[in-house]
Formats: sequence, structure tokens, C-alpha cells
Amino acid sequence: MKCKIVADSSSNIYEREGIDFTSVPLKIITSEREFSDVKGTDIAEMVSYLQGYKGTSGTSCPNVHDWLEAFGDAELILGVTITSSLSGSYASAMQAKQEYEASHPGARVLIVDSLSAGPELALIIEKMEELLAFGQSFEAIEYELRTYCRHTHLIFALKHLDNLARNGRVNPAVAKIAGVLGIRVIGKASDEGTLEQLHKCRGESQSVSRIWEEMKQHGYRGGKVRLAHCFNPQIAQSLSDTIHQTYPKADVVIMPCTALCSFYAEKEGLMIGYEG
Repeated sequence: MKCKIVADSSSNIYEREGIDFTSVPLKIITSEREFSDVKGTDIAEMVSYLQGYKGTSGTSCPNVHDWLEAFGDAELILGVTITSSLSGSYASAMQAKQEYEASHPGARVLIVDSLSAGPELALIIEKMEELLAFGQSFEAIEYELRTYCRHTHLIFALKHLDNLARNGRVNPAVAKIAGVLGIRVIGKASDEGTLEQLHKCRGESQSVSRIWEEMKQHGYRGGKVRLAHCFNPQIAQSLSDTIHQTYPKADVVIMPCTALCSFYAEKEGLMIGYEG
């Protein structure tokens, strides 16, 4: 059976080794320019441009045709999208699933609404790979994935909130105050897939301490952690070191943010996906 994993580019992953994988790009759009979240996009240039941009900005999700192209001709397809509360990507993927299964008798497509973004999707993709390797039935894979997703979480630390303010996700006044006072906002993806603010911290050391406390409170016990940073490897390494002080064998991976995650995290931001 030909199997495939697909994810929109909010997963912060463009390619995987040893598995048929396709990243379906979202786009970052302003009144002047458009950036497609694909391998080769100059993230540094995009981040610099957005820092100086004063107009409105937003994102555009993949359409049904984009998803159908990503499905290719596989017989078993596992897909995951950014939270449906932030994007129409999940709705497009679900419509594509219905059309694909109708035109490919016997094919099965599973689309997971991550209720999250970034490195939490990376964890879900890794779980998909594991389940496909076991050769389980479609029903067993779906059950295992749904169960696993109840035990993964996303927490983030943001130094800048300008893009979220322009995108209507946070109050512009809050974004301005945070920038002036140098406050870092700690938040998480809620159970409903919305952005939930938890704390305001001063400095990276306090931010790392607060993130670590939140992770432990939400059941972290040494499982996988995926850290995605936007031009701030120092804070990612600091959190990794903190984790390893308690769990020396913890599977922690640090990666740079791709375009879509850089748009939301902004410069010096950090996104953390972890198993609880």
C-alpha cells in the first residue's frame, strides 16, 4: 500500500527522510509583498521587511487544489493542519479528503486538526511515521493519533507582537506596550486551538523559568520536546539545558522557524512542542 504524510507548512517542516512527505505552503501577505512558506524562502529578509512594515498583513491558507496535488496517488494519506481557529487550512484539507476519496475508491485519508501550530505538528508527524512503520489498520492509526494528540502541547514566548496585532490576534495597544517595556509574553495553544496568554516576563532567563514550570504543570515527564526559534538559538539552548538538568536523556531537538512560524513568533520568539 502506498502511504503518504502531508502537512501544511505551519508544521515548520519542509521534508522528511525515509517517508513520502509533502509540505503544503501557506503564504504571508502584505499590501506590498507575498512570501510563500517553501524551502528557499529568505526568512531573514522576510522578518526584516515585516519589522519595518507599517500596513496590514496576514496569511493565506492552501486551497483544495493544493491539498489534492499533495495527496498525489497514495492509497493511505495522513494529514495534519494548523489549528482551524487561525486558518481555513483544515477546512480546505477536509474538502480535499472528500473529493479524493470519492475519486479514488478504496483510498483512505485522515486529516488531523492540530489545534496548534509549529513544533507540536512536528511531534504529530513523527507519530504518524511511527504508526505507518507498524503497518496498523487505518482505524487503529486514527485511534492512536487522536489519543496521542491529547497529550501534546504548545507553549510559546514572544518578544514582539506586531504581526499578531496586524493580523487581529492581539490588541495593538498590548503589542505596543510589550515592545516598549521589553516584556516577553508567554502563552499556549488552548484546548480549543486559540492563543491563550499566560504570563508576562522580563528577560529571557525569567521566560525560560516560567516556560519550564508550565511544562511540568502540564505533565512533562521527560518526553519529546521540539523547539523552534526565530533567530534566537540562545533561548532555545537555554531551555534545552534546563530540561536536560532534570531529564538528561530527554529527546530535545532545536530547529529554526520557517516562514509561517517566523511570522507568528517574530524575531527572537520561541515555540515549544512537547509531550505531556
